[in-house]
Amino acid sequence: MTETREHTTVVIVGAGVAGLTLGNFLLRNGVDCVVLEKHTRAHVEQRQRAGTIDTFGVRMFRAWGLEEVLAGDPVPHSGGVFYIDGVAMPIDVDDDDDGDDSLFCPQQVLVRNLTDVFLRDGGDLRHEAADVTLENITGERPLVHYRNPDGTSEAVECDFIAGCDGFRGVSRSTVPASALTEYSHTYGYSWLSVLAAVPADPSGMAIHSLGLAGILPRGPHASRLYLQCAVDDTPEQWPDARVWHELAARFGVPVPTGEIVDKRIVPLRGVVYEPMSHGRLYLLGDAAHLVPPMSAKGIHLALHDTEIFARAVIRQVEKGDRSLLDSYSETCLPHIWNYQAFAVWITDTMHNAGFTGHEGEFRKRIARAELQRQFTSDAANRLFGELTAGTN
Repeated sequence: MTETREHTTVVIVGAGVAGLTLGNFLLRNGVDCVVLEKHTRAHVEQRQRAGTIDTFGVRMFRAWGLEEVLAGDPVPHSGGVFYIDGVAMPIDVDDDDDGDDSLFCPQQVLVRNLTDVFLRDGGDLRHEAADVTLENITGERPLVHYRNPDGTSEAVECDFIAGCDGFRGVSRSTVPASALTEYSHTYGYSWLSVLAAVPADPSGMAIHSLGLAGILPRGPHASRLYLQCAVDDTPEQWPDARVWHELAARFGVPVPTGEIVDKRIVPLRGVVYEPMSHGRLYLLGDAAHLVPPMSAKGIHLALHDTEIFARAVIRQVEKGDRSLLDSYSETCLPHIWNYQAFAVWITDTMHNAGFTGHEGEFRKRIARAELQRQFTSDAANRLFGELTAGTN
């Protein structure tokens, strides 16, 4: 079967937050691009993911003229409440002199809004692009092959490829293993992650001898519930009645119950791949790194990578200057490691402060002392606020 071939400046693999944000940035600056996504549009826009857009992200969208993608379902980030052994400790976090602009935005809502704006403005987004393969990524003209829903094959020749297809996507797997160094850290516990059709009330995190718990909004009538559990637990060990019982016990207050839509075990880990580029392929977001969900920095790092890469491509197209592209990985990595450090600190502190298992009572008391510092030290509170807001 004959393969159709065309050319564009950037092929973006993956229509998640990073891919669609990049597509919108490039489109608005006159850089042609094609976005390929293996799933249907309906699947992508219904896929539930965590959704904190911190102050950095909100201000970035505004600066690029894309504030409209924050409209609709997102709600202001109130900061929530920490419950320690059933006692509520409201957190008044200072991030900087300009206030906290962060939002709770279910990731599927942000993706839907980014898709609407991209297509409205004439963007080229191709869903159900199957069997994507990358060819000649170290040459002058990389090729991205894929198969259409009707079975026909196409190839897009491009100047650059942006791998925005997540941790298990084809982009990073195309890079020879010898060209990448993986740094990883696994934690001695996991999360039971539950999507429930109930409002997030209370909203926040709870520390208890039974383990950590969390209730976070995913819309006006939906919540994501988190319960610390053993690494070898299975969803079958957590029937609905146990979920609601443990949640109420760890928060120490009544919680609304209702339909549980989804239930899964989430391993907690941090991963960084260096370098974040190979030839003309550049890795963005989860394709290059993972942070544990406790840090709420997955979207932050994806958006930070995206802005750095977008500015680099625009500089190359407008001025013929490759310097920002050549330094892409070196520019991103210090910021990524800064937030990996934050993720390790907040994850270990929050989990050690409650149920510690093999970690012991000493680690538990150290973690609680660190948390208490957030309520008593302006300096500690300010640093925590800057990292939470993504402005550090």
